[in-house]
Amino acid sequence: MAYQTTNPYTGEVVKTFATATEAEVDAAIAKADSAFRTWRKEPVPERLKILAKAADLLEASSREYAETLTLEMGKLIGEAEAEVALCVDILRYYVRNAAEQLTPRFLSATGYGDTDVQLIAEPQGVLYAVEPWNFPFYQVVRIGAPQLAAGNTLILKHASNVPQSALLMERLFAQASGTEGLIVNVFASYEASERILGDARVRGAAFTGSEGAGAAVATVAAKNLKKSTLELGGADAFIVLEDADVDKAVSWAVFGRHWNCGQVCCSSKRIIVVAPLYEEFVEKYRTEVAKLVAGDPMDPGTTLAPLSSQSAVDELTGLVQSAREAGVTVEEVGAVPGRGAFFPPTIMTDIPVGSSTANTEFFGPVSSIFRAEDEDDAIRIANSSPFGLGGSVFSTDIHRAQSVARRLDTGMVYINQPTGVAADIPFGGVKRSGYGRELIDLGLKEFVNEKVIAVTDIDGQF
Repeated sequence: MAYQTTNPYTGEVVKTFATATEAEVDAAIAKADSAFRTWRKEPVPERLKILAKAADLLEASSREYAETLTLEMGKLIGEAEAEVALCVDILRYYVRNAAEQLTPRFLSATGYGDTDVQLIAEPQGVLYAVEPWNFPFYQVVRIGAPQLAAGNTLILKHASNVPQSALLMERLFAQASGTEGLIVNVFASYEASERILGDARVRGAAFTGSEGAGAAVATVAAKNLKKSTLELGGADAFIVLEDADVDKAVSWAVFGRHWNCGQVCCSSKRIIVVAPLYEEFVEKYRTEVAKLVAGDPMDPGTTLAPLSSQSAVDELTGLVQSAREAGVTVEEVGAVPGRGAFFPPTIMTDIPVGSSTANTEFFGPVSSIFRAEDEDDAIRIANSSPFGLGGSVFSTDIHRAQSVARRLDTGMVYINQPTGVAADIPFGGVKRSGYGRELIDLGLKEFVNEKVIAVTDIDGQF
């Protein structure tokens, strides 16, 4: 596996890094474990001071971090700056809340008479974090902030096309703490997962990425009797009911499908519109998508970025071609530059529910639009997907929308906006979208030992 920065807009290879040797992998484990043995003893308030400093450092250098994102994976510069700001928010969320979330709890126990039961959250050790390229900082901070607050440390194996982003994350926490080892980056091969998770000092794995790679990491973790969390793919349903505000729904659908150039697990990949609004919605959606401007992602006037790599373009091209050959109506909307890893915004209709096309995750600016006969049919189409990450329901009747949301088989549902991300809202899905939760107290507790300490009065009887 080659770790390499390649500018998606120009195709220029900027910098290449060697894949870690077995000795370097072992050294990374040792460094993270050594740091853990000191870090776990730090009082929670002292750990949170380090997170606060990391937030300040990140905010002060936000432009440098944002430009690195755009350079490595092609994200629009405005979206890159927003990702950095979100990371700052997550760090500060835990600075404000982690102490309370880690406070020991006292339980009322009656089974042994006069017994006081305390439940304390203890860190477990080194965690193996395997992260993707589409949000190179957010994905690391999303697992890193809560787990560092809890007292764990991380070995980071980042995506091979964002090595400089990975190094910046390692640098950030080293600068904030004045020491190395809280987050240890290693340019490891996927095969190294066996070595890393087979080491007794590594206590769990947090994976975000493709279904196949996630299954492989989870298998290795399970073989070693170690917990894993998986945040995998998604094909979020964007349901538009007949009483929705059509213009608002169209505007949000364009954003929900095309932010980060459609390379988002929880983007609005399947747009499901009830029959009375279908024709109007599709016409207005097509018009708005055609207004997207493809170009240099560093230019604030650009509204459609390149994909992360030419290989991503090639893969998406093959998937769309397969859909076309299967009889799906495929329409390219708008133009893209002749150079760079661009993919034209594409609208697909006449997609049979349950077909290969309907069940495929298109990671790019490809919109799948379904006609539903009514509310029940829209829910049926939404739940037909093997994925269950997020979803959206658009209706001017909030109570009705909430009722529909409860019937969707997903981890998250947003009313009158696409599935989103925020520092104080948990993230995660069901079905083939994975298991486990990240952010708030749910994410904090994923890799802690909730230890029971039960104290019976010295004169108590068994």
